[in-house]
Amino acid sequence: MELGILENTNQKFIETSSLLVAYEISGPDDGNPVVLLHGWPDDVRTWDRILPALHGCGMQTIVPYLRGFGPTRFLRSDTKRFGQLSALGQDLLEFADALKLRSFAVVGHDWGARAAYIASCVAGFGRISHCAALSVGWGTNDPNQSMSLKQVQNYWYHWYMALDRGVELVRNDRDVFTRYIWNIWNPGWEISDDEFDRTAVSFANPDWAEVVVHSYRVRWGLAPTDPTLADFEERLARNPEISVPTLVIHGGADPCNDPSTSEGKQRFFKGNYQRVVLDGIGHFPQREAPMEVANVLVPFLSANNFAIK
Repeated sequence: MELGILENTNQKFIETSSLLVAYEISGPDDGNPVVLLHGWPDDVRTWDRILPALHGCGMQTIVPYLRGFGPTRFLRSDTKRFGQLSALGQDLLEFADALKLRSFAVVGHDWGARAAYIASCVAGFGRISHCAALSVGWGTNDPNQSMSLKQVQNYWYHWYMALDRGVELVRNDRDVFTRYIWNIWNPGWEISDDEFDRTAVSFANPDWAEVVVHSYRVRWGLAPTDPTLADFEERLARNPEISVPTLVIHGGADPCNDPSTSEGKQRFFKGNYQRVVLDGIGHFPQREAPMEVANVLVPFLSANNFAIK
């Protein structure tokens, strides 16, 4: 399979209940829709090397900027800039509603993977035909979860953002901070300054720092949750099983989420479940190893699980 980099994009905007979401859509107009969600610290450019392979097998790709990133904006100034993971899942479902997608596949990395899991858990198979998650395992959102000391070390940046000095770094030196993150999360691969700069412009969003700090603090009970998501959270807690066919792709050398964090999750999945570990690959497999990712992702998405669009 040959891969290229998508150069021509078609950026659009659409409203959800709280956001004006910027997104890029490309590929065949009549193709099965695949929503691709980026993570942190990242943006829609993370998928550029993967999209041509999806288009080549007849899929239409829809790539939104998450809340707090790039051109996406909150509709109202008085809306709290929550970064709660369930908010990202709800954003995905509202985004699909706004686009009138009756059924769609979702591919997510990092924050986007968590949003994909959450939406798949709540909406179920039929609404979501396929769930592919990169670099994150399911069932890791509980602040009371057990964690190895190695993973505690990996999450140093979570704990740093619990401090005022960490917040100041996020607000006032975000490019230095995120560039350092990119460097240490890709131990076997050097990302060029040009590639970083193309994405770092998305961190200039006026809501980025607030969304980021809240996202990492609320995960550990260090910030208030969004009260409007109480029912959504209760549904996740009551039944964390996912009925949507799911593929997990994890870099074997990921120094952010150790591969062990996605092991042994089969009990959470009622439908088809696959897990693939890519030896020697870091936290951004879609950037570092696009061929390997596409070779796994395309057959999974091409399986006949799509419902009516």
